[in-house]
Amino acid sequence: MDLLNTLVDKGLRRESPTREEALAVLATSDDDLLDVVAAAGKVRRHWFGRRVKLNYLVNLKSGLCPEDCSYCSQRLGSKAEILKYTWLKPDQASQAAAAGVAGGAKRVCLVASGRGPTDRDVDRVSDTIKAIKEQNEAVEVCACLGLLSDGQAERLRDAGADAYNHNLNTSEATYGDITTTHTYADRVDTVTKAHAAGLSACSGLIAGMGESDEDLVDVVFSLRELDPDSVPVNFLIPMEGTPLAKEWHLTPQRCLRILAMTRFVCPDVEVRIAGGREVHLRTMQPLALNLANSIFLGDYLTSEGQAGHADLEMIADAGFEVEGAGEVTLPEHRAAERGACGSHAGGSCGSHADGGACGSHAEGGGCGSHADGGVCGSVPAEAGRRTGAPAEPAVAGEARTDLVAVRRRGAGTDLAPNA
Repeated sequence: MDLLNTLVDKGLRRESPTREEALAVLATSDDDLLDVVAAAGKVRRHWFGRRVKLNYLVNLKSGLCPEDCSYCSQRLGSKAEILKYTWLKPDQASQAAAAGVAGGAKRVCLVASGRGPTDRDVDRVSDTIKAIKEQNEAVEVCACLGLLSDGQAERLRDAGADAYNHNLNTSEATYGDITTTHTYADRVDTVTKAHAAGLSACSGLIAGMGESDEDLVDVVFSLRELDPDSVPVNFLIPMEGTPLAKEWHLTPQRCLRILAMTRFVCPDVEVRIAGGREVHLRTMQPLALNLANSIFLGDYLTSEGQAGHADLEMIADAGFEVEGAGEVTLPEHRAAERGACGSHAGGSCGSHADGGACGSHAEGGGCGSHADGGVCGSVPAEAGRRTGAPAEPAVAGEARTDLVAVRRRGAGTDLAPNA
């Protein structure tokens, strides 16, 4: 296809596609899907080889959020049966982070529900960052705490944070339909504050909330303009008890097109498959590794993810390799421009590249985006599996509504983390 050849050429030159070209990727047919994946895969491999960066979420404070984000199980008025607890102590958070690092995670994402941190909250998180760094100096730490006030990003950086995550989630035009307690401009302001403080900015989106192709293209182009080092792509998990509980719009093919479009628009950025990959990509997850160079390991914030060992097997079986702590994540030109996270072998840096977004409780993962990931693999009875419908054979082209499990393990519980 001439379109794909053009997009590959532009991606290798770091040149932006046109809006029409990005929309055309989302409009491709299933017959052309493997060609789309192969083309975007050339761009991914050019900038990131066959490395896959592993990230691990630690939910510092669960539920009890005053914001009304429609996609979030932690939102004001949520009826979702999630765990609710206040701040973990630094040693508890450090122990949870250690499980992810032991499983191969290079970055730990510290997430807390809420509109944004108080100065006392920043002190708490700063103590937690120091505790994690004392245990493992080389690990990258990304904070996802919601909307930042003046000076807070600098304080997190001084405490040793490498990155800050805050997602845009959807297009500016439709943002008010999803959230009313803060604005799209508030989110942009927080990403800008993280940049200005020398943190590696991480900002992404949530797909599957009923948005149009135009909305998806709008938010990805807005992200390109903000120029974060990492872009997490969350796929909505419609959790019971939230306003979007019945929004099942995604198929594996749709998810792959969204990831491919994101790669073409943001060719040299760490694209992360965040919450919802297990639920919506399912057996096609290995194909998605040809598009994204980063994933979350194990569980999400309020829902279970695929078992950590299954993630590692999937990466190896698909012919990829886990990125080591001493390897540079970002391409050399981006590392040189910012001294960004992942550009320093071993140590931390004052610039972060992280996952989801905080304050944006995305049912689907990603830092700060209260990620309600999917469920896959075996879920122990005590994990509290919840299903939206009895399991039935999958039908081609139809969304599955039977694969959601509320998290009952890891941080905030006595059960071992799923890493």
